[in-house]
Amino acid sequence: MKVDIHPKYFAKASVTCACGNKFFVGSTKEHIETEICAKCHPFYTGKEKMIDKVGRVQKFMDRTAKKLSTPKKAKKVKERKTQ
Repeated sequence: MKVDIHPKYFAKASVTCACGNKFFVGSTKEHIETEICAKCHPFYTGKEKMIDKVGRVQKFMDRTAKKLSTPKKAKKVKERKTQ
């Protein structure tokens, strides 16, 4: 390896979350601050809100069924005047 081109590595860099959780990782920065971690993330804590996707799919299916059930109207064709 070349000398003096690599950043300094910290084997025990501290990570501090906004919720107050603190843990250590290996990093090139000595102190890291985050807004969210595994202790406060909704997916990992089980507080995740499910979105009603079934209702959206049902609305789409209703719209497509309505379009298929109504007959299409024939377009009126304008005749050109010829000279």
